[in-house]
Parts: sequence; structure tokens; C-alpha cells
Amino acid sequence: MTARNHLIDLARAMSVVVVVTFHCLLYQIVVVDGLPRVVPWAPQPHAAWWTASWIVMIIPLFFIAGGFAHALVIDRMRAQGRSYSYYLAARARRLVGPLLLFAGFATVLSTAGAWLFAASDAVALSVQFAQLLWFVAVYLVIVGIAPLMVDLHDRRGVWPMLGLTAVAVAIDAASFASGDPQLRFWNLLTVWPLCHQLGIAYHRGWFRRGPVWVPVAVLVAAAGAIPVLVFGLGYPASAIGLGDIPVANVLPPTVAMIALACGQAAALGLLERAGVARTLPARVERGLGVANALAVTTYLWHIPCIVIAGGALFGVSRLAPGLTGVLVSQAAVAVVTWVVIVAVVPLIGRLEYALIPPLGTSPGRGAIGAYLLLTAGTGLVWLNGTVLHPSRPWSLAGLVLLAAGMAWLARAARTGSVSRR
Repeated sequence: MTARNHLIDLARAMSVVVVVTFHCLLYQIVVVDGLPRVVPWAPQPHAAWWTASWIVMIIPLFFIAGGFAHALVIDRMRAQGRSYSYYLAARARRLVGPLLLFAGFATVLSTAGAWLFAASDAVALSVQFAQLLWFVAVYLVIVGIAPLMVDLHDRRGVWPMLGLTAVAVAIDAASFASGDPQLRFWNLLTVWPLCHQLGIAYHRGWFRRGPVWVPVAVLVAAAGAIPVLVFGLGYPASAIGLGDIPVANVLPPTVAMIALACGQAAALGLLERAGVARTLPARVERGLGVANALAVTTYLWHIPCIVIAGGALFGVSRLAPGLTGVLVSQAAVAVVTWVVIVAVVPLIGRLEYALIPPLGTSPGRGAIGAYLLLTAGTGLVWLNGTVLHPSRPWSLAGLVLLAAGMAWLARAARTGSVSRR
């Protein structure tokens, strides 16, 4: 049995922590005439925050950790003689509970708002809330092609990464030439799969084995490439979009994320060589396991937790007006948000777990069709929201496909004798 790579587990958990904490800082609560207003955060000076954004941008590392995990899972399933249908059913069923609760909650809330209040406002909020699903949609695509990508790496090495990089460069060039940053959304299918490919390579020994000068050189090259892209080729200076920086490098992603991912993979290799997190106390290991098991739940529900934290702090500030500035500060919102997450997310996780369909020993090929519906439905919901209203037919189509995919997957996954969860 292969020992767990605690450094990868730690990287995955820290990715979620950084994303949630950063989202707590994206907006500020400003009290005007006793009423709260939420305004985008526009930090100054720009140069300092642009630099810091590249340090805290952790999403490439999450995909690297995912590539490592998938390489491990795929190797194990192939050694057991498992089919592609089994692989898809085993991976996708874990998302049924989280997606069902998240989409159900959002649909009820946004649909009620559209029919009882202003439909346009409800639709806008629904689409904004559903933006969180971009990650799940991309993840589903990557999971579906992961066995192929493992094969390609084992047979072709670096060439699949070079091919993905070339396509990403072409997309960026077209985006800059046309002045249309929306074209870069096609890079969701190049940049993040390439980061995932780096994780597969990392599992195969890249950066953590062999001459130490290799990860050092890659880290130095990545650190040098980002300023060249920004100052020499006109790429956005910030990794992350902020209040007065609407166009950045992460969503939609640019080639700069590839450079950052290479640097992060190299740094990860150097940390592993140094023995960081090689062994952990049993209590820490268990806590890390729980955090990673609840990673998707934390990600999907952290925005409501931020809203709850902000509302509670504003309410308390009305009782102590002299402390308003401290109570509604971004730091206070971040701290209370994590308190809410620790209290609420495990409960949501239990509900999600109860909704995960059982896995049989021989899921049929129907699991492939179900997976395609699940992926298409998630993508449509991400782009169109969850409002059931005549003005949003594509929202309805997305929810129907999502529900059909989940139902079909639950049926296909349990084929054969059912194993314990």
C-alpha cells in the first residue's frame, strides 16, 4: 500500500483555506446612515497588491494536487482490473451529494426571488452565486479525461504539456489581438488540464526525484517568466481580479497561470525533498483528512457562510456602535466566517454523504452517459444560474440535465454487488 503524501494533502487543504480567506477580503462592509453597504475592495498601492496576488494565487496548486491524486487512483484501479465505467462512477458519485444540495438550495431561493420580487435581480444574483460551479465543471472534464492524460504522460512525457501550452498561447494571442478577454475562457480547457498534467508528472517523480538543480531552475525560470509576461507582453499585472482590477490572470486563465503552476510544482518538489510534512502526528493527519474530505463542501458553501458572518457582525455592531469599524472589518469577517464554516460545513457534509449513491462492483456503460449529462448540466448551471423562470430557459435546461445525470448515475453506479461506503 502506498503511503499517503502528506505534502500533497496539505497543499490541497491550504488551497481551500487561501481561496475562502481571499473571498472574505474581496468586499468591504461600509455603514452609511446606519445601513450596511457592500462595496468591492480596491487595495492600494497597486504594485504591492499585484505582487502579493502571485504569492497567494493557489488554484494551480490545487489542480497539481488533483493530478497527483488521479494518477494514484488510476494506477490502483488498473491494477485491480477496473473498467472506465467503474472509474467514472466511483469519482462522480462523490459529487452527487454536494451538487444536489447546492443546486437545490440555490434553485429554491433564486426561483422564489424571481417570482415574488424582481426577476432580473434574482437572475443576476443566481448567476453570480452559480459562478462557483466553474471549478466543478472544469474538474468534471478533467476527471473524465484523466485516464487518457495519465497514458499520454507515460507514453509521451512532456509533449502533451507542450501541446496544451501552445494552444493556450494561441488563445491568449487571439484575445489580445481582438481586445476580447472573453476568448480566454477557452483556456479553461488548456491551462487547468495542464496544471493537472503537472500533478501527474509530479506523481511520476518530476521535481521530487533526480538532480535538485532541475526544480531550482524551473522555480527561477517561472519567477522570471511572470514579470516578462506582465511588463514585456502586456499581460494583466494581477493574478487575481480585485475591485478596480476587473481583468486578471486567473478567470479566465492566461499562460501566466502555467508559469506559476510550474513554479509551484518545483517548489513543492523542493519542500518534499527537504522532508516537509513527511510524517505528521496522528491527530494532525486525521484533521487533514477531514479537511480534504470536506474541501468541495467548504468551497460550495463558503459564500453563504461569509454572508452569515457579515450579517452577524453588522448586527453586533448596532449594539456597540463605537466598535463598528473593527466589527465589520474584513479581518473580523474572515475570522467569523471560519467559525461559521467549522460549525456548519460538517453538518452539511453529513447530509451530502447520506445522498451519495452506493457503488456496485460493476457499474455499466450507462455511467459514461450519466457522467456526460452531469458535466453538461453543471456547465449550463454555471453559465446560466438556477432560476426556474420563463426568462431563463437555459437555466431550466441545465437543471434538468443535472438532475437527469445524477439520477442516471445513481442507478448505473449500483450495478453489481454493492460495496460498503
